[in-house]
Amino acid sequence: MSARVRTVVVTPAVVRAGLLGGVASASGIALTATSGWLIVRAAQMPQILSLLVAIVAVRTFGMARPVFRYWERLVSHDAALADLADRRARLYADLVPLTPARLGRRGRADLLTGVVDDLTEVTEASARVTVPVLAAGVAGGLATILTAWLHPVSGLVLLAMLLAAALVVLLSVRLESAAQDDLGAARAEVSRVAALVADHAGELQAVGGTETAMSWVEDAHARVRAATSRQARGRALCAALVLVVTGAATLTAAWVSSRSGLPDPVRALLVLTPVATGEVIGVLTDATRAYARARASARRLEGLLAQDPAVVDGGGAAFEIDDVPTVTTRDLTASWTGARPHLGPLDLDLAPGDHVHVSGPNGSGKSTLLAVLARHLDPTGGTLAADGTDLTGVPLADGRALRTLVDDEPHVFASTLRENLRLAAPIDGEGSDPDDATLVRALRRAGLGAWFDGLADGLDTRLGATGRSVSGGERARLAIARALLSHRPLVLLDEPVAHLDTPTGAAVLQDLLESAEGRTVVMVSHHDVGTDGFDRSVVLSPPKEP
Repeated sequence: MSARVRTVVVTPAVVRAGLLGGVASASGIALTATSGWLIVRAAQMPQILSLLVAIVAVRTFGMARPVFRYWERLVSHDAALADLADRRARLYADLVPLTPARLGRRGRADLLTGVVDDLTEVTEASARVTVPVLAAGVAGGLATILTAWLHPVSGLVLLAMLLAAALVVLLSVRLESAAQDDLGAARAEVSRVAALVADHAGELQAVGGTETAMSWVEDAHARVRAATSRQARGRALCAALVLVVTGAATLTAAWVSSRSGLPDPVRALLVLTPVATGEVIGVLTDATRAYARARASARRLEGLLAQDPAVVDGGGAAFEIDDVPTVTTRDLTASWTGARPHLGPLDLDLAPGDHVHVSGPNGSGKSTLLAVLARHLDPTGGTLAADGTDLTGVPLADGRALRTLVDDEPHVFASTLRENLRLAAPIDGEGSDPDDATLVRALRRAGLGAWFDGLADGLDTRLGATGRSVSGGERARLAIARALLSHRPLVLLDEPVAHLDTPTGAAVLQDLLESAEGRTVVMVSHHDVGTDGFDRSVVLSPPKEP
């Protein structure tokens, strides 16, 4: 996906849905108008045979409206879901080069939720905006043509009504867009302040700042209320204007038809047509709300995707290894922002099977080093090589295939234990996934044998929010099992036991080092829990300013 995120997508499927919606709306207009003709004509007590055509027409339009509406919903939602699936895959692919350097300080879950919600708003615009607008245009056009055929002046009245409604819709778009920006900023401030207060509740109580902090939260919510009220007032104004336009058109149609000399049933049809058309254009105020939300979401996505990637695909010849490589850095420097160095210069040699513990004060570049080794961040200077090959000059996928990363918050997917493990395991040469025995062996090597034996459903046990809860130690060991299943030669650990007690953390690391025999392991940590099993320690110093 490019940095330009399209809000309005017009595809053949969307056009078909708009036409079907137009037929459904036109059927509703025809139902109202024909019913008016039938009622007035029946009051004149003619022969019943003269009413049969109108009676059949009323029944036809009454059945056609829900049928075509249902058909339109099937087509429009199918198109929107297909577009969402395609865009989501491309969006995730575009996010990979931005990870993690360009994704800000938001948590992964918050970031992913925001991106998913924004993309959903954008893709749903085809069903919530494009289709209703097309449908209203088709239905309004058909109604105008029919009215003008019966009485040209009444047709001009209906046309003027549609033009006035278009101006109201444009006003609604402007009001909704202005309010949507303010509302989005206010809601973001609520989230920021709430997270700040919740994360530092203990410190705020200790210094007596709870009351002040709560005033921040109240002020943020007051901004949301003000923005919501302003948006609601604009929406109510536009909805009222649609009613005013409909009423004015109806009264005008009644006045001009009374002087037309047409039969009373036809005059009733001409008067009721603007009323029915007003119901069709009334839904456009909801469409403008969806359009404003989609535009705001598109701007947020564009701002995220327009950033320069933190790592560039080398695009060279394919890089393959048959064994654990020797990884070296020479005068390596790196920066997250480009404004100042965050690592180095650093010379580091990682021989096959080395187990290295990296420590140092805050800001010395420990996490930056792991990001460079993981090919999440390009060096700003020096070299990064594997068996003498510069990794910045090989395809990005090949460089990343060398390593597996275990951080301090490994994610557990809301799925089965089997699926949580299979995602890390490479597919064999015949395109087959690893068998269950391989998955269980990895669990036992990671120290989860007893835990697994206690699961009644075994590998079919559901984990995460929809299933069995997983403790911090179990989560860390599950991440280790994934690392073992990946068969990648370089294992990178970013504070893997930071949230565990000392005995549990030491046991987890011991199991990892024993299971990773022959692989190169690099762990960054602020403390020395479980470091006895490492071959050596490297202490980083704060980077030197240029």
